[in-house]
Amino acid sequence: MSVPPSSRELIVEADGGSRGNPGPAGYGAVVLDPATGETLAEAAEYIGVATNNVAEYKGLVAGLKAARALFPDATVHVRMDSKLVVEQMSGRWKIKHPDMKPLAAEAGRVFPAGRVRYEWIPRERNKHADRLANEAMDAGKLGRRWEPSASTAGLDAMAARNAATPAGPPGDATAGAARARAALGARPAAGTRTSVTGTGTAAWPSTASRPSAPSDLPDEGLFTAEALGAPGDFEATGDFEAEAGTRSATGHAGRAAGTRAGAAGSPLTAPAAPPAEAGGDTEAALPVPPPAVPAQPVTAPAPQGWTGPDMGAPATFVLLRHGETALTPEKRFSGSGGTDPELSAAGLRQAEAVAEALAARGTIQEIVSSPLTRCRQTAAAVAARLGLDVRVDQGLRETDFGAWEGLSFGEVRERYPEDLDAWLASPKAAPTGGGESFATVARRVAATRDRLTAAHAGRTVLLVTHVTPIKTLVRLALGAPPESLFRMELSAASISAVAYYADGNASVRLLNDTSHLR
Repeated sequence: MSVPPSSRELIVEADGGSRGNPGPAGYGAVVLDPATGETLAEAAEYIGVATNNVAEYKGLVAGLKAARALFPDATVHVRMDSKLVVEQMSGRWKIKHPDMKPLAAEAGRVFPAGRVRYEWIPRERNKHADRLANEAMDAGKLGRRWEPSASTAGLDAMAARNAATPAGPPGDATAGAARARAALGARPAAGTRTSVTGTGTAAWPSTASRPSAPSDLPDEGLFTAEALGAPGDFEATGDFEAEAGTRSATGHAGRAAGTRAGAAGSPLTAPAAPPAEAGGDTEAALPVPPPAVPAQPVTAPAPQGWTGPDMGAPATFVLLRHGETALTPEKRFSGSGGTDPELSAAGLRQAEAVAEALAARGTIQEIVSSPLTRCRQTAAAVAARLGLDVRVDQGLRETDFGAWEGLSFGEVRERYPEDLDAWLASPKAAPTGGGESFATVARRVAATRDRLTAAHAGRTVLLVTHVTPIKTLVRLALGAPPESLFRMELSAASISAVAYYADGNASVRLLNDTSHLR
């Protein structure tokens, strides 16, 4: 959970509804961080037979109490589409109905006078709270309580915004997505502001999180790019993208038979780029080299998001890196070809912390884990809190680092200098002793992505995996070259998120969030 600005202002959006007025009724409320749009808390409840206005007031009370539970000294900006509640709570209209007087008084007692201001907003801007209220009423109709873990309100709110607002970077099916938008006649008007927004629990904020601490570079990693030897070609070409398993224009499930269509093709040459974490659960953080320079200009793709037919709710992958093992603080290569270490005591604590954070968000619907022990332990901690089962997928395993398993980056540099230089220079180079190249891992991860997005369309799925698979998913979603793997920070037990749409487009929503560990 991120901390709001120093003033600790919070936004509360609330709504209520009744199917009959009076009739079966429910309310919903969401607390948002005004700086990032991140969902900090959700509340919803079926309240039996009541009027719309009573349900709206109960939603207001629930939202204010949720805000107070987070920050008792906060100032609160309430936004509702009920003109009645906004005007009455602002003191401009009198409260006459006997059922609403005690609810208004209760709302007024949650925070001291002067710390809450009210704003009326149109209903279409209150979709998150409205959906929560309807979920509560739907649950009540079935004789159940509303469950946060089953909610898709935040996801639906984000999908609605994406349908109306240009947002987010294109995924690795850039050409297919561009064709889909062109077919819909869908370019933003000149002067339209493009932004990435992220509110709603399932939306997962679109602003990348700052690392929880400054990069902790090991002594053996403090050397210049020149010390790594002569620069080599990274071969970020259409050929590599085809190897990585890019999707066809028909969507994630429809894999193209040939190479990627579109603007790919000219190679990018770059200095041998030392990795930010040497690739996978390789725990060696190194300096970042200068960015690669394209040999010729590349046409920028159209931004994601357009006005047109609703593409439906995306498949959202919440990407969780496992907690620490004994090798993590020592920054040693730890892939799928080594000893398969368990979580350390610190890693177990991290797993519990992330489980608590995900339970508070309440939007995870499925859990899929790498087969390696450290991931299965992390996934089990989350599953126990959410009451979900864990499914294991071999495609989510970490890179096999061959003879480098268990070694530090400095030790690999000392023992296998030529192999290391080759590995840093090309994604097609494998570690010493028959390990996997990044190109091989990218093909495996892309195939896993396509299979899972097809199976979980419209759902929010937690993938518990490793550094290389997570970075690869982010890289492909951004359409970034292979060397970008070396320019991402990914901490133990961090959360990232990518949403995948039906047209083959993707949107990175979050990267390396470690706020739950602070």
